[in-house]
Amino acid sequence: MNMYVSNLGFQVNDQELKNLFSSYGEVSSAKVISDKETGRSRGFGFVEMEDAAAEKAMKELDGSQIEGRTLSVTKAKPRTDSRNGSFSRDRGSRW
Repeated sequence: MNMYVSNLGFQVNDQELKNLFSSYGEVSSAKVISDKETGRSRGFGFVEMEDAAAEKAMKELDGSQIEGRTLSVTKAKPRTDSRNGSFSRDRGSRW
């Protein structure tokens, strides 16, 4: 299961995120999302684990205090490509 983790401290890195979840089971992947221009953390990330371990981690970590911040841990929603959404326009044309 892929989980969305928000309200992370800006100093948290991939390894620290993995360590936080590893006490609940094997972590397949842990990634803190960073700004493409500055490289600074955007304060959220994704963790992938086996379903039973992920359920337990979500239950216990959601709402917990880590470095003075209250974490939100939820099941990640599938990514959608906004470029193909119904509001996309051809930027080269005029009305």
